[in-house]
Amino acid sequence: MLDIAIMIEGQNGLTWSRWQKIAKLVEELGFVGLYRSDHFTNANPPDIESLELWIALTWLADNTKRIEFGPLVTPFSFRHPALTARMASAVDDLSNGRLTLGLGAGWQDREHNLFGFDLLDMKPRFDRFEEGMEVVSRLLISDDPVTFDGKYYQLRGATLLPRPQRKGGPRILVGGSGKRTLRNVVKYAVEWNCVILTPHEFAEKNKRLSEMLMTAGREPESVRRSMMTGCIFGRDDAALKDKITARKRTFDELRGRGIVVGDAAQVKEQLHELEEADLERVMLQWLDLDDLAGLESLAKAVL
Repeated sequence: MLDIAIMIEGQNGLTWSRWQKIAKLVEELGFVGLYRSDHFTNANPPDIESLELWIALTWLADNTKRIEFGPLVTPFSFRHPALTARMASAVDDLSNGRLTLGLGAGWQDREHNLFGFDLLDMKPRFDRFEEGMEVVSRLLISDDPVTFDGKYYQLRGATLLPRPQRKGGPRILVGGSGKRTLRNVVKYAVEWNCVILTPHEFAEKNKRLSEMLMTAGREPESVRRSMMTGCIFGRDDAALKDKITARKRTFDELRGRGIVVGDAAQVKEQLHELEEADLERVMLQWLDLDDLAGLESLAKAVL
């Protein structure tokens, strides 16, 4: 059965008031989880509100009881892996094991330029990402002091204390679909998260990941398959038409890209197609942070 979660863009005007209302509603409505991006600001001006990720997740851990949650994804380009491991372990403990630690290399040029972080060119960026993955994994897993001598990160007998309540710490998720990303999924992750793929595209990449896992001696079932995808849902024809028009694309264009779009019956049909392609969890991107009535209607339509 396909798990259905909600994903919001934290740089899209998120404030405490909006976050608290959304979190409460997502839990009450029965969605399996709530995920959000980790950005200082949006990719294009103007700048609007962006609630800090890890502080927001700490509040969520202590003010919800059921839903799973996490970043999609928190990047090493402005998050040091040792600090990330410490925060993630503590937030996971606070939530009684509900955090999924989504990790990435970073991508958004504008926020890095504005706030003075070095994004790096693609190859060194992924070199740094792989070092960061090694540091986070070893700190979470090892009960013994960790020493690591990399180009970007160095540890000299570091121990993460207190030890995570969950053995090995929170679940690690790696997002992306490139070959190098999939290699890191095989090596470090228990969840692979892709972004906006059609069922056919997902099935092809999913097959490739399974082959890579078996080659590495891992069971394909050891990695959960999830997808973050756009969601344009209309409670009625007028609402759906307004949302599609705002995207400046047609229904067929949006659906052809892999975005979930339509009324209740159409959205359910597309989710079923993803489930048939062996997707296990979908994070539906909900962009209008004030459309709580629409979110409630979506839950009634698909859950």
